Amino acid sequence: MPGRIARGARSSPSAVSRKSSYQTLKSAGRNSSPVTNVPDEGGDTSLRRAVCTVFSDAQKSTAGHRKAVISLRKIQEACCYEPVNYKKGKQNEDFDAEDFNTEVKRCVLRVLAVRKAEPVGDRVVRFLGTYLNVASQKDNEIASAADPDATSFDETPTSRLTTAILSTLLPLLSVKDKTIRFRATQITSHIIHSVDTLDENLFHLLRLALLKRIHDKEAPVRLQAVYGLGRVAAELNPDEEKDDSDSEDDDVGSGVLEKLLNILQNDPAAEVRRNLLLNLPLDNKDVLPYVLERARDADGSTRRALYARLLPALGDFRYLSLTHREKLLRWGLRDRDENVRKATARLFRERWIEDCAALPAELIEQEDGQQPQKPANQAADPSLDALLELLERIDVINSGGEGGIALVAMKEFWEGRPDYADYVSFPDTFWEDLSPELAFVARTFNDYCRTSGKEDGYDGPRMLDVMIEEKLPEVTKFGFLLENEINKLIDVVQLAASGEDEDAEEDTVQREFVVEQMLHMALTFDYSDEMGRRKMFQLMRQALAHPALPEEATRLVVEVLRLVCGEDAKGEREFCGVVLEAVAEVHDTIMEDSETEQDSTNVDDSFHSATEHIEDEDASPVVGKKSKKAMTPEEAERDEQKAMCEIMINMKVLHIALCMLQNVQCELEENAHLVTMLNNLVVPAVRSQEAPIRERGFVCLGLCCLLNKNLAEENLALFLHGFARGHPAIQIIALQIISDMLITHPSLLAEPASDPADTTAGNLTKRPAEPAYLKQVLKAYSKSLKSDDPAVQSTGATGLAKAMLSRLITDTDLLKQLVVAYFDPDTNANAHLRQSLSYFLPVYCHSRAENAGRMVAISCSVLAKLATLRESFLEDADANSDGDAEGGMVKLNVVGQMILDWTDPRKIVGFAEAAGTAAAANGASETHYLLAEHILDRLVTSQVSKEEKKVLFSMLGKLHLPDGSCGGERLGSVLELLTETIDTAVAVDASSRNTLTKLKNALLKQMHDVATAERGGGGAEETIMETTELTVRPGADMTELPEVTEMFDEDEDEVEVTQLQRTLRDTTIGAPDAEGTRVQLGGDTELLSDEDETDL
Repeated sequence: MPGRIARGARSSPSAVSRKSSYQTLKSAGRNSSPVTNVPDEGGDTSLRRAVCTVFSDAQKSTAGHRKAVISLRKIQEACCYEPVNYKKGKQNEDFDAEDFNTEVKRCVLRVLAVRKAEPVGDRVVRFLGTYLNVASQKDNEIASAADPDATSFDETPTSRLTTAILSTLLPLLSVKDKTIRFRATQITSHIIHSVDTLDENLFHLLRLALLKRIHDKEAPVRLQAVYGLGRVAAELNPDEEKDDSDSEDDDVGSGVLEKLLNILQNDPAAEVRRNLLLNLPLDNKDVLPYVLERARDADGSTRRALYARLLPALGDFRYLSLTHREKLLRWGLRDRDENVRKATARLFRERWIEDCAALPAELIEQEDGQQPQKPANQAADPSLDALLELLERIDVINSGGEGGIALVAMKEFWEGRPDYADYVSFPDTFWEDLSPELAFVARTFNDYCRTSGKEDGYDGPRMLDVMIEEKLPEVTKFGFLLENEINKLIDVVQLAASGEDEDAEEDTVQREFVVEQMLHMALTFDYSDEMGRRKMFQLMRQALAHPALPEEATRLVVEVLRLVCGEDAKGEREFCGVVLEAVAEVHDTIMEDSETEQDSTNVDDSFHSATEHIEDEDASPVVGKKSKKAMTPEEAERDEQKAMCEIMINMKVLHIALCMLQNVQCELEENAHLVTMLNNLVVPAVRSQEAPIRERGFVCLGLCCLLNKNLAEENLALFLHGFARGHPAIQIIALQIISDMLITHPSLLAEPASDPADTTAGNLTKRPAEPAYLKQVLKAYSKSLKSDDPAVQSTGATGLAKAMLSRLITDTDLLKQLVVAYFDPDTNANAHLRQSLSYFLPVYCHSRAENAGRMVAISCSVLAKLATLRESFLEDADANSDGDAEGGMVKLNVVGQMILDWTDPRKIVGFAEAAGTAAAANGASETHYLLAEHILDRLVTSQVSKEEKKVLFSMLGKLHLPDGSCGGERLGSVLELLTETIDTAVAVDASSRNTLTKLKNALLKQMHDVATAERGGGGAEETIMETTELTVRPGADMTELPEVTEMFDEDEDEVEVTQLQRTLRDTTIGAPDAEGTRVQLGGDTELLSDEDETDL
């Protein structure tokens, strides 16, 4: 070993051996590997002592590596080159290059047995790579000095040393010992990264050996292998990857890059994927999609490495496609890891904006010599053009909508770049010709100044409130600017409808986006200025009456109008009146245009009401059939256009009504405008034969029901019928409305008031009546969870989860369906459903103790159901030869662990405050006692499969049963079941029997403590009892059995205890393992007479 050999060169070896201030290779090797017989390596020489001294110093600390490299290089030059000068009196032994290589290899071999956890091994490997790099440069300098015209050099002493080391390590890459494999692969990969040239034959052999190591069972070995192959893949050309030999290694050696990309996608170790991600060659266009795919890696550190290290060094982001840019931003800024979100925000505001602000290469050449160059790490001056280009590069029109990723990106941009926040300004020229990017800059700046700045502070030179007053226009001026943009939008929409301009469609999208951004700004303004309020009120009133106004802009106009009218009841009535007037104007305008186009003079054909054709629907089919036979093609086409016009009218006015209902909160009956709208518009729409009109009418009716309980009660049956008979779109709407109605009006599921006349002595035992619609609602939710449509299934699960969290529904069967649906492999592709239940199930159980009790009640039946599902799933997977059978459904032990976590009493709200009190005993802390009771009952009374039984015993061993948190009645019931489980030999293996024994000892100790506490305590002599023989009957009152807890010195006490045990055993009828034969005596024992107890 280097440490041992280096010690021999010192004057006091014993003193050195006693030093332990630093860790050496000797101590590392002695502690990590067994003692082996070292073969004879020849006599001790000065060269060996010198080389070992250098390696011994290199393992102490990386700070001395530079000095060690110089020392070892001097030794190499003395052995490989002719000495230039000798000191007088100095005796020198004659060593050649082969001797030097042998001694270095000898030291390298000593590193192979050092474990991965020992830092000394990493230090020596790092030193070796540094030395080979420096020595190869020195050799090239010597060779170039001898022949300045040479472009390539023959073998040098360092290249021969490198070849010798790698040739020695090559057979060790596939040895059985994992430590040696790891160190051999580590040294090989490090050398490949350290040197510039390798022997061609050796290079191919190393490539084949490392390709075999990427499938090693040890993750550290795979990590080092992909580290070395990353450099190999960068040096290889596709044509060079084919071997000319006919050996079986041809398939192994071909396609290095493809194999590495496969490892990047599928290796189970996160550190392997992360290391490969940072070492892949990025100059290959085929590699980039695989690299960017790691933005969705399961490991947070890998995702952070991509955003913080790889993407900033990738180069100009504009070379990425628009899809890649948008996905990278969306995945990074919405990542669950805060560090990933910060790295993405830093990438957007520091790297991507700098790429846009940088001058093109030709401009840099023109200005070279005229302006001083800025340092590379210094940010460019703020530029509005650069910001607009950045927004254009991320497609702000599609990503800047409500909930778009561009909003999040710009919020992070303004917070991290105060120089841009201070630089940007909005003069009159800014608003003259607004582009989508300019409008988005103004909108996001306004949102940042009015929201983020007040909570998060501002580091710039000016206050945000002052910037709002100085830079943004006042409300009145903004109203005129918005009016101008709305007029432009209307003109472009009408031009696109006429079809005269081919580019009008694209212009419509841009103009609509600009108007939407300005309306979002209007939602944040303060309308205390009366002149500004009147201007905005008039503008919104006029804009709402335009039939050509797009739907999203209409929604925003309605919201701004609601804000302008005021938040009080008077303002709400005014708002409803204005909207209904606008509805009438929209209807009349569309009908006038339609009549003008048709040139119709028939008064009967005029459409006076948006719902008139629906009110006469009973007579219209017959008339239509008779008139259709006598119609000419022109008349039929005209009637079809009229029908389409009627549908368009209804859809437009229903959308306005929908937006209005989303912004009112008053009682429906108190607002005459809402009642009129309900009767004349919403109800006929629900009765319409057209599916789009009926769906929108359903939504409007549901919103009306939220405003009035009586209306909700009258129409609940209608929505239940719509869910039962409707298509999936109607079912989704009906489920959403039913859930919202139940949460808004909880009394809909309340028990009906009892009649005082029925409260007689004869009707005291009569069960209370159930709510009128409870069974139908439960049936609807149950049907939705079994639906084949994923959207219906997820909507039903979300609505049911809300109702259960609100304690409106407490049905355990539905809770069982939710849990089974969460683990069911058929819902594996329904991400919405699983995401909702991932939040709901732990929150539901941890919020209240009774909720956790319901989960305990269904736990065993859930495990039984999932065991059956898993068995069927595996059988189907085997029949279909599916290789990913295990990955399609979670294992039962995972389900058991999650149930234990959901019912953990320590996580239930209120457990910590009530710990050790009576409240805790009757509430949160008893959940695992209940779970133990259900599990033991399942083991005793049912036929359980081997896999399920293993899971149940595992759960029993992990229960949290705090002392003093359970009463004697519950403890007695659990102890009885536990005793019977042991007696019936349900546990067939040693670990299961040990679990039962430990649980029994813990419960007997708790029973002793409970009995002592109920007796009032006592001395040590009075609390001695035979805990291994005592069993307590469920439901028995401990205060009525004082003789059980007295001293057991007397014989009559022993007789009484034996009689009590016999009584408990007799409570099981028939065979102990027969299913459903147990008689539960707990809970109602107070109703038994003394004679009945004696008979039992």
